[in-house]
Amino acid sequence: MSTTQICEQRLPVRLAPCADELLSSWIARHAAFYAISPSGMLQHCLPELPSLRAADLNLTEDQLDCIAHKFSIERSTVRRMTFSNIPQSSRRMIASEPRQLCSTCPRTADGLPVILRSQFLGWRITCPLCGGLLQTVSGSDGSLPFRGYHHAALIGEEMLDNEAEHGIQNWVSPSEIARLLLMRCVPKLLPGYEPSGYRVLGVIIPDLDEVMQMEIGKLPSPASPILPLYLRPALLAGVAIVQHAGPEMLHMLSGHMMGENKARFDSAIEEISDCSRQSLGSSQLHLI
Repeated sequence: MSTTQICEQRLPVRLAPCADELLSSWIARHAAFYAISPSGMLQHCLPELPSLRAADLNLTEDQLDCIAHKFSIERSTVRRMTFSNIPQSSRRMIASEPRQLCSTCPRTADGLPVILRSQFLGWRITCPLCGGLLQTVSGSDGSLPFRGYHHAALIGEEMLDNEAEHGIQNWVSPSEIARLLLMRCVPKLLPGYEPSGYRVLGVIIPDLDEVMQMEIGKLPSPASPILPLYLRPALLAGVAIVQHAGPEMLHMLSGHMMGENKARFDSAIEEISDCSRQSLGSSQLHLI
């Protein structure tokens, strides 16, 4: 059966999506209602997609039209349930499974479990629906070690969210700053602490080094900068501090690095500086 023929078959009953619900969650709820498997429902709608995860991450315009038609819903609503519009730089911070949840907002609809987009976003520490602090999926509060940085962390969270969801940046990509802050730096001498556990972020947030002495395996790499929830406020605060301080702080941080890491860091900040100068020059031209 062709995709066109499949799209012509509307579902007789359509469940209303919840605010911030993930597309795969919505499809899974329909599957439960019709007593088939989630993968079976996906195959019925879009047989060319290999998984529900693929539906969450990328939908072509034709696939978007097909889902919207079959479920009798606006295509803009379908798009908002996916991560399709999030730029590649921010996609490093989208987890492959739910990392956090809100203990206040409902997690069921029509008697069926609901999974929200925000549960996968590695830059969030608060719920986008109610504003409350998120918890880990096991139910623990992730913000305790860095309570003193809470205000700055909220600013960093907003910066990263604006970039990912709305394409808004300041003088540099907040997600790029997050990546740079997780690069290795020259460690201080702390007995019994593996030097590879040190990151540039510790220069800005000194408390991080102390917390990380026993948590070396918990600090991700720049390629996948999704921190455990209790460490996340430190990174978010670091992003906010660098954004506020400007390029000069990046050059200061470079002094805490050496070898290939320093070369990569310097290359990155030079590229950032070039982009900043071009943006400033463009803005000045518009004022003439």
